[in-house]
Amino acid sequence: MVTVSGKMPKTLSYFKWWQKMKKYKAAVAATLMLAAGAANAISMDVQAGKKYTDINIGVGDPYSGLSFDGNWARSDHQGQLGGARAKFAFPLGPVSASVGGKAIYLDPEVGKKGMAVAPGVGVAWSILPSVRVYGEFYGAPSGLTSGNDSYKEADVGANWTVFAPLNVKAGYRKIEVESNSGHENRIADGAYLGAGLSF
Repeated sequence: MVTVSGKMPKTLSYFKWWQKMKKYKAAVAATLMLAAGAANAISMDVQAGKKYTDINIGVGDPYSGLSFDGNWARSDHQGQLGGARAKFAFPLGPVSASVGGKAIYLDPEVGKKGMAVAPGVGVAWSILPSVRVYGEFYGAPSGLTSGNDSYKEADVGANWTVFAPLNVKAGYRKIEVESNSGHENRIADGAYLGAGLSF
């Protein structure tokens, strides 16, 4: 005599459990791949120009997808600032276009300590496998700046990968914090040379 039980056979239960676990494993694997991709793109560089220094540390590929970086810039006579940025880059063959935003702590020589939120855009072009030219602009009007009237930053230059992971760069950079009285604190204004490591 065959007895019919209301319980699900063990083999069928295990099959359904395995199907659910496959979905979870796929989600975990995708998350780990994204985390590994970001972790594999870490950069550190230093720039030095006339009477100013900038130190930058970044995570992620700045020319493709989402990346983050933070920097500290100091002028000998015009003040200093520290910032954090998130940006997203769209690679289009040898050209990469990006949009992003910066949150910046401002400490100008003339003016008040304050904050700024600066949106910006950038473009980069790989003219050779080891040489890339770039340019970007970020700015915050009075409505996005506290303690001062405005903030703006422009950077154009070229980057040469000497050999992995070493790269050197040269360019022109301007960082300006305008106080409420109209004084222009030029934390950077001129040519610079830099070197960095990318892993």
